[in-house]
Amino acid sequence: MTDSALRGRQGVLFAIAAYTMWGVAPIYFKLLQAVPALEILSHRILWSFVLVLMLILLLRRKDRIMPILRHRSHMLKLTLATFLLAGNWFLFIWAINNDHILDASLGYYINPLLNVAIGMAFFSERMRKMQLLAIALAVTGVLIQIISFGSVPWIALTLAFSFATYGAIRKRLPVDSITGLWLETLILLPIVLFYLAFIAESAAVDMTTNSWQLNSLLVAAGIVTTAPLLCFTAAAQRIRYSTLGFFQYIGPSMMFILAVWVYGEPLATDKLVTFAIIWSALLLYSLDTLVHQHRSRRA
Repeated sequence: MTDSALRGRQGVLFAIAAYTMWGVAPIYFKLLQAVPALEILSHRILWSFVLVLMLILLLRRKDRIMPILRHRSHMLKLTLATFLLAGNWFLFIWAINNDHILDASLGYYINPLLNVAIGMAFFSERMRKMQLLAIALAVTGVLIQIISFGSVPWIALTLAFSFATYGAIRKRLPVDSITGLWLETLILLPIVLFYLAFIAESAAVDMTTNSWQLNSLLVAAGIVTTAPLLCFTAAAQRIRYSTLGFFQYIGPSMMFILAVWVYGEPLATDKLVTFAIIWSALLLYSLDTLVHQHRSRRA
C-alpha cells in the first residue's frame, strides 16, 4: 500500500471515529441528566481548557497563541464565534437532557445544507442547480412543519444556524482548531469560574462531596469535547474536505437511532415529514457532489 493510500485509509478511520463520537455524545450527557445543563456546560469548558492546554504544551504550539491574542480584530471575531459555540453547546446539552434528541438530530442534518447556503451568500461560492434544489427542498420541509402542523422546529433551527454561523466566522480566522478551541475556552473561563463559584446551586456543584463516578463524568466532559475534534482534524489532514463531508451524516443518524429506539422519543407526524424531506434534500446534495467529483477526476 502506498503512503498516499495509507493516509487516505487513516483519514477515513479518523473521520468515522470523529462523527461516531459526536453521534453517541447523547449517551454521555444522559448520564449527567441530574446535573443542570448550564453546570454541565461549565464543566465542559473548564476541563476542555485544561486538556487542550496540556495538548498545546505537549505539541509545542505555544507560539501560535500570542499572534492571535495581539490581533484585536481576530480576537473580536473569535469572541463572537465563541459565544455562538457556547450557546450551541448549551442548547445541545439542554435538548438531550429534556428528551429532544430528535430535534438535535434534525438540526445537524440541516447544518450541511445551511453551510452551502452561507458559502454562496458570504463567500461568493457558486452553487450548482442540484445544490440549490436541495436547499429549496430543505426550506420547504421546515415550512411544511410550520404551516401545516403549526410547530416551529426552533431547537433544530437554532442548533443549525448557530453552528453554521460559528463555522463561517472561524473559516475566516487564521487559527488552527486546537489553538482556536483553547482560546475559546479561555474567553469563557472567567464566566464559568464565576458561575461555578457564586451562582450554581445544584448538589453536584461541590466536587469534594460528589461520588468519584460523578466527578469522573464531569471531568470527562473535556475528553468528550476534545477527542472527536482531534480525530476530525486528523481526518481533514489526510482526506479531501469534500470526501470528509460525506461522513457528517453519521452523527445525526446515530442521534436519530438513539432517540427513537433507545430513549423512546415519539416520532410525531410533523417531525417524520420534515425528516423525510430533509433526507431527500441531503440525498440530492450528496449525489450532486459525487457526480461533480467524478467529472473533476475525468477532466
